[in-house]
Amino acid sequence: MAMIENRRKKSLIALSMVTPFIVVFTTFFLYPLIEMVRISFTDAPLIGDGNWVGLENYAKLLSDRLFLTSLKNNGYFVLLTVVPTTVIALMIALAVSRLSGVKQTIAMSLFFLPYVLPVSVVTEIWAWMLDLQFGILQPVISLLAGKPIAVFKNPNWVMPMVAVVTIWWTNGFNVLLFIAGLRNIPTELYEAAALDGATTWQRFWRVTWPLLWPVTALVLTLQLILQLKIFDQIYLLSGGGPFNSSFVLLLKVYREAFQMNNGGYASAVATVLFLLIVVVSVLQFQLLRIRRNS
Repeated sequence: MAMIENRRKKSLIALSMVTPFIVVFTTFFLYPLIEMVRISFTDAPLIGDGNWVGLENYAKLLSDRLFLTSLKNNGYFVLLTVVPTTVIALMIALAVSRLSGVKQTIAMSLFFLPYVLPVSVVTEIWAWMLDLQFGILQPVISLLAGKPIAVFKNPNWVMPMVAVVTIWWTNGFNVLLFIAGLRNIPTELYEAAALDGATTWQRFWRVTWPLLWPVTALVLTLQLILQLKIFDQIYLLSGGGPFNSSFVLLLKVYREAFQMNNGGYASAVATVLFLLIVVVSVLQFQLLRIRRNS
């Protein structure tokens, strides 16, 4: 009997500890998600109820050129950011890990500093540096293109430059993840490899890379999810232009919901984006796990 009461007491303690999470998760994620899916099957405005229209909103997406353009731009932005930011973060982490003491601390702080800045500050900094008349980076643009370019008003330059801004802004967190992974690799393995005559490249390929693969898979998955949800930088730097060349799915949701008052259609776009993120991130994670086990 005492054992049953003790087990019941432990269960109550465990339940009291997880209850706050369950309440927050249900209130701020699960319930809004269910409502979003429900509203996507109606013609509801942003505020208020609507009539049930079934799959009409989803059928409309297939012929919506702006939606298809947004989907393509999201994919393009993922290609521009996910793998490049992972590679750059790994290279920085390898370089920083060679430092020690105060030098390493200062280097880590410098690379992490942009990550703590709000997106409004980041976009203002880069808008000023890339300004057509006064931007301090325009000489670099002129060297590459032969003339100054208003990069956020040029269809060919806008997405790559937003990708550069995003990588500069968010890469500090990835660097910290890689440094944490490097610190967990036993130094004895490097010493044994050195005694066997392994070169620097061989030590990286045979020791560092296999043991760092779980961190790499985590960074790739997190970056994929984050970059599919791109909104702030594009909204502040280009507004989706020029000629919708940087228009992405969350801008489509914003336009339909807050500018066109089409809550049902905006919910359909948001639902598609949510499913896209879930499916693509799960597939990528499974492929990376297969690669690790192979």
